[in-house]
Amino acid sequence: MKILVTGTAGFIGFHLAKALLERGDTVVGIDNINDYYDANLKYARLAETGISRDAEQWHTPVISTIYPEYTFIRMNLEDREEMMELFKKEKFEKVVNLAAQAGVRFSLEDPHSYISSNIVGFLNILEACRDQDIKHLVYASSSSVYGNRDKLPLNETDNVDHPISIYAATKKSNELMAHTYSHLYNLQTTGLRFFTVYGPWGRPDMALFLFTKAILDGKPIEVFNNGEMFRDFTYIDDIIEGVVRILNSSHRKEGNISQEKVNSTYFESPYSLYNIGNSSSLKLTDFIEAIEKSINIKAKKKFMPIQPGDVRYTSANVDSLINDFNYKPSTSLDVGVTKFVRWYLSYYHRY
Repeated sequence: MKILVTGTAGFIGFHLAKALLERGDTVVGIDNINDYYDANLKYARLAETGISRDAEQWHTPVISTIYPEYTFIRMNLEDREEMMELFKKEKFEKVVNLAAQAGVRFSLEDPHSYISSNIVGFLNILEACRDQDIKHLVYASSSSVYGNRDKLPLNETDNVDHPISIYAATKKSNELMAHTYSHLYNLQTTGLRFFTVYGPWGRPDMALFLFTKAILDGKPIEVFNNGEMFRDFTYIDDIIEGVVRILNSSHRKEGNISQEKVNSTYFESPYSLYNIGNSSSLKLTDFIEAIEKSINIKAKKKFMPIQPGDVRYTSANVDSLINDFNYKPSTSLDVGVTKFVRWYLSYYHRY
């Protein structure tokens, strides 16, 4: 199968591209390798899949030295003409859109970058999929769309009309845009609401990365909302397994959203949404304890008020994922954190 994966220099995109290549798919990966965080980490991910630093060049295909069926191209989703030409040339069967401007807190500082990448860029993906009659578009949404909801677990049928960050608003917009294209053009789209993804090669702005570095450096970690934060931490391998199973699906679902909750057009369109989470909400302090145990160093904690845009609770209801794909993430926090710490110590030579 020939698949376009966007965001392959990123955390999830890197892991997905590698998984697809190892099972024998042909993959074209794109990424703009922006400077939101250390680009060297992005290039290191690419190097793990055999992509050389030639990837620094824009719009120049680079073929992997490890996986002959992997081609990487540095480009922006916002480049409408380049995107359309890529689709016309490569004749993809399926597309996984993981490229986006990430980060809840940064969206308060630079909202324009989120509109450009997450809205304009996603529209270009949809248009190219429509034009080239792509069989299935799978795209990343986020648990952030649920906003501050105290009723747990979070269901795909819940009202998500009250996002509390620009990042979350763009992800909600992606779901609406995808539904429109599914309805108008019979394009099969599946949105995946990821819940706090963590693991090796993760993003440096995420809590696990920040906490691990601070603890090793003997610096205090900032614990927001005085530790009264609950997250559904989901290990990267579990996320990838879920994405692959959904991408494998050849049947065109008629929507998995409750008729009582939404307009009946859901049932006229091949449009679906799925939570992918570990379905267990853990307190932030439990997360910190798992890191302390893995590193064998006690953290110095600086308790802080909640930050604008942060949600207090997340916990995924994954009944739809179980019913439709016989799958449920299951990696325990201790196992996942230990694997991350081992990678971190090795990558940054902290032994």
